[in-house]
Amino acid sequence: QGHGMIAQAAESGPVFEFILLDAETGQVLSEQNADVLTYPASLTKMMTLYLTFEALNQGRIRLDQPLYVSADAASRAPSKLALIPGDSVPVRDLILGVVTKSANDAAAVVAEGLAGSEANFAQYMTAKARQLGMHHTWYRNASGLPDPGQRTTARDVARLALALYHQFPREYRYFSTREFDFRGMVVRSHNHLLEWYQGADGIKTGYVNASGFNLAASAVRDGHRLI
Repeated sequence: QGHGMIAQAAESGPVFEFILLDAETGQVLSEQNADVLTYPASLTKMMTLYLTFEALNQGRIRLDQPLYVSADAASRAPSKLALIPGDSVPVRDLILGVVTKSANDAAAVVAEGLAGSEANFAQYMTAKARQLGMHHTWYRNASGLPDPGQRTTARDVARLALALYHQFPREYRYFSTREFDFRGMVVRSHNHLLEWYQGADGIKTGYVNASGFNLAASAVRDGHRLI
């Protein structure tokens, strides 16, 4: 049935859906079509980062630890950092590449580094989704590049956003990065909300044809945070 709904959504084009939450309480303030299945596109990388932050906090990896770039990871379609096979890139730069440029090659490098292969990592991603109460989310890759089996809902993405905010307060600050220096090149954020919306500090943009434009956003004003 799930796949049928996805096929249906794909044929009729993207559905407009949103959900607005109070970040502290998790209370839903407003929603529309929040449980309609859609493709996560690059919002997928929120889970890639969740598992990366978890590994950092558990001491399984370090920010300055270089991860190896495989030919497979380097071959990912753009957006990308244009990493070269055989290269090594520190975890911190990979995180920032994923956050700002939504780099698909960086996401694959992290996945392989943490789980041996991107397919293995995708299984961990889906398992973590279930743990977080994301019951309508399935991951097939670490980047969100098109895959018909990869799907989510606005409500599930909001659950993930809340979990990132509450469980990783220190790492959550990465989401507000507007630009970073990567090997002498300035990499700028795709999230223009950070520039014009007062109090915005994340989280992630996304786009594939089948989903249309995706945004997970958080902003804080007068000490009150919405997601």
